[in-house]
Order: sequence, then C-alpha cells, then structure tokens
Amino acid sequence: MHSEETLYAIALRHCPLIGDVIFRKLVLEVGSAKEVWELSKSGLQNIFGIGRKIAIEIGNPEHLKFAEKEILFCDKNNIKINLRHLGDLPTILNECEDAPAVLYQKGHFDHSKKAVSIVGTRNISNYGKQFIEDFLNAIKTENTITISGLALGVDAEVHAVSIQNSIMTAAVLAHGFHTLYPSKNRKLSEKILEENGVLFTEFNSSQKPDRENFIQRNRVIAGLSPATIVVETAFGGGSISTATFANNYNREVYALPGRIDEKYSQGCNQLIYQNKAAIISTIPSLIEQLGFQNDPETIAELFPTSEIKVLLPEQQQNILTTLSKKIPLSLDDISQKLEIPTYKILPDLLQLEILGYLKALSGRQYLAI
Repeated sequence: MHSEETLYAIALRHCPLIGDVIFRKLVLEVGSAKEVWELSKSGLQNIFGIGRKIAIEIGNPEHLKFAEKEILFCDKNNIKINLRHLGDLPTILNECEDAPAVLYQKGHFDHSKKAVSIVGTRNISNYGKQFIEDFLNAIKTENTITISGLALGVDAEVHAVSIQNSIMTAAVLAHGFHTLYPSKNRKLSEKILEENGVLFTEFNSSQKPDRENFIQRNRVIAGLSPATIVVETAFGGGSISTATFANNYNREVYALPGRIDEKYSQGCNQLIYQNKAAIISTIPSLIEQLGFQNDPETIAELFPTSEIKVLLPEQQQNILTTLSKKIPLSLDDISQKLEIPTYKILPDLLQLEILGYLKALSGRQYLAI
C-alpha cells in the first residue's frame, strides 16, 4: 500500500517542465508533494524560479490519473517506488544535486556493499573482456556491488561476470519497467534479480528507451558509486558522459588505457590525457586505490602476474620478468638473457619506464619497481 505522498510525487514529477531539480526545489520550499499540488497558482508563482508555464500544470487531474495507474502497475509488478525527499534513495546517490525525485526499483540493493560503476562501449574487445574478468575475479571476496547500464558490450559483460563470481550487481535502465532494452539482455536482467541483484530506473511505465534517456541514465550510474571505471570507449561515446557526471559529483574516475590506433581506446586515452581519469596501470594498484584491499601482500597473492599479462605485450612482460628490484641489469644483460637485439628492446624499456614499471639508471641500467 503506497502513501498519498507517493501519488502526488509521481503526479508532480509527471508535469511538463518539472524535472528533478525543480521538483526538489518545490518540495523543499513548500513541505511535501501533496502541499505543492494543493498550492494556489499565485502561491506557486511566488516561489523564485517557478513561472506560469510550470505552475499551470500543477493540479491538473490528468497527472493524478496517470499516477494512480502507475502505482497499480508497480503493485502488480513488485516494483518499489523510492522518493528522494522521503530519504528512500541510496545515500550516495542522494548526495547528487540532480538525483532522481522518483526512482523505481526491482530487487534488492544492499547499502552496506562497496559500489563500483563500470561502463564502456558496446563494441567490447577481448582486451576489455579480459580486464573485466580479471578485475572482478580479483575482488570477488570483497563486499562489493557492481553498477552498470545493461547495454550490450561492456555493461552486459560486467553484469554477467559479476554473477559468475557471485558479486551482487545493479543495472540502471533508460526506460520504464514495461519493457526491456535491449531485448537480447532480458534473460540477463532476470538472472540479475534471481541472484539477489537489482534493477533501477527513474523512468515511468510510459517512457520508452529514447536516445536522450541514456545520457540521463548515465548520471545515476555515476551517482550510485564513489568510483567509475571506463573500460573502453570511443571519442564522444556514452561512457564519456558517465565519466563527466562522476567528475562533476567529485567521484573518482579510472580509465583503461589502450593503443592510440584502437578506436574504442581513444576515449579512455583522452580522459587520461585531460586528467579526467586516473590511468589503470595494474589491477592490484586499482584495487588498492579503490580501497577494496588494505594488504598489498594479499593483493599480490590474489593477482600475482595476470595484471601484467592483461595490460602489457608479451615482450614487455618478459622484460619485467627478467629484471630484478634489487640488482640493476644493463641493456646488454637484458638483451643476452632474452636473446633479443638491444635496438628491439629499447622502445619497450622506455614504455615500461613511462608506465612506472621500471627505473632507468645511468649507464643504461634498469631496475624493476
């Protein structure tokens, strides 16, 4: 049984020109959604920033009729209705100025878990898949929940691999619960709920997956977590907007670097170049930065070599295996051990130095870090 305030909140949010920020302003000014609804037109227009065009729709019985139908739909489909002004939203999302006034929910969201948002292109590569697999495998013993958008590609991979590793996962949709887009992920959405995960949407049952909804959805993905990881994205990809929202919320952003000629690494590289995202150099260092592990030795045991395997070419891996952290090796020594000419090793040594894997000493000698 839903409260009267829920009815008026849905009706108010359904009014044209009343978005989440104006909704919040009205409720904070007047006291409740019901009181806003019952306030006179002149009283509404006396509120700073609320003009005639906004005030004229408040009180329209058609919006109340819509709200009644929406509540019936939610009751029928086991959908929880969260109202921001009543404190129903996850605490971290509520910190965002433009958080949804109304957030619909299927399933369970565990507020005690450490959330991490992971997003990226629909055109995921094997490189991106390997990173997601290794990262989620490394944090599966943590009290974690992953957040993504149930799109094809990176999003679907995040949800599916989370489930495989018994990690709770949350999907944020860009439409109402009357449909599921993309339809290919319907079974995945059902699996998320079966495994005690959660589906969120701020869109009511009349709203389709229109293009503009996806950008709006991305702010919720960013808002639900203290950190967002961008796996792969092109210039101007949707994940760039998620990273932008996260930056605006003063949240941490991390990006997986890639080759400059790879289209779906270029967006990540640009985020790093513009200092809008921290570079992911190794998975243990990422885990440490996220605060998921406090013991570096434990991290090393969990993930001894594959962070290098995933993020570095084979020859660079071999160089690092050859180097010592205590005894410097000369360029000639490395060349002899690997049976590779020095001129072929120099570019890799420079790249490894830039990435922070080794230290170059005088006389062309090198130490692993």
